[in-house]
Amino acid sequence: MNHRIPFYRVNWVNTSFLFGITVLGVVAAPIFLFMHDLNWIMWSLFAFYMVATGLSITLGYHRLFSHLSFKATWPVRLFTLVFGACAFENSVVHWASDHRRHHKHTDHDEDPYDISKGFFWAHIGWILFKLNAPQPIDNVKDLQKDALVRFQDKHYVVIAFIAGLILPAVIGYFVMGGMVGALGGFLVVGALRVVLVQQSTFFINSLCHTLGNQPYSTRCSARDSWIMALVTYGEGYHNYHHEFQHDYRNGVKAWNFDPTKWTIMLLHKLGLVSNLRRVPESKIVAAEMREAQRKAEARLAELNSKEGTICEHAMARVDELLVQLKKNLSELESSVSQSLEASRSTLRQWQRETRELVRRLRDLRLVNA
Repeated sequence: MNHRIPFYRVNWVNTSFLFGITVLGVVAAPIFLFMHDLNWIMWSLFAFYMVATGLSITLGYHRLFSHLSFKATWPVRLFTLVFGACAFENSVVHWASDHRRHHKHTDHDEDPYDISKGFFWAHIGWILFKLNAPQPIDNVKDLQKDALVRFQDKHYVVIAFIAGLILPAVIGYFVMGGMVGALGGFLVVGALRVVLVQQSTFFINSLCHTLGNQPYSTRCSARDSWIMALVTYGEGYHNYHHEFQHDYRNGVKAWNFDPTKWTIMLLHKLGLVSNLRRVPESKIVAAEMREAQRKAEARLAELNSKEGTICEHAMARVDELLVQLKKNLSELESSVSQSLEASRSTLRQWQRETRELVRRLRDLRLVNA
């Protein structure tokens, strides 16, 4: 088997930058911190840049510009465009174009970061290597009507380097006094922060299409991962997002960790964003119920195809829950078709029964082989 790297396919600009910034962030920055200490102002600046850059990707690049999950005033758009550029993940025009294509062709060849091509490809390989002809930027014409978006797209590299790397160095020079502070600002607030933000984004494309749960749909590889949600401002609930991509929430449950959702809600209360798009609860519950039914029928068919017996009591309860789920789902779909909304208490009861069915399915075992 030929394992040679196709060097003629390498995107040398992206590869050189990613290699250089990673070495600076992973090697040079820790060495600097071992030899020098940053004062509290610089650590506060690092925290600010982490949050500002991360949220500019999740709230701005992703939910606002790619999915149009809400509308934002120009200060919000400007902030997310500037600090989104600081993540060095391309201009919002190219980022959103790739992402919309990802949702349209998930797990297929036209998907820019198709997980079926392998974990490495979905994580970073698609950036390092360009195996297909460049795709036209014809699916973001709505974004290109925005003057701020056009300006960022035209001057993306300049904005990224000045705001993302040079400005932290300048602030470090004056805050800590001299070149040590400037180097600390460049390496820690700049390079290390870029690596951390980029890797959290890359893991959504790779890990959240590999590990996790699929409570809403198995039509594509996207999965929910609460662990990834902790380090990506709530983006880890990826199965829900792929099923309901225009919802401004990724963590739709009350207990889900989704700081991006909370930030959007805060901005809405301040009058800085509007027209928040959210999927009706009945539609979400229906998706959970359909997926639970599909899994139940598949699991029972799998067990029945094997030799052995199943505990009669456990099987009877699963059958009872499955019958009840089908009845609930039929009632829900009927009410939706008639533009009627089921009561919240009824939806909660159906959700509890659905979760119990899924839980009992996991416990079903053949007792005699």
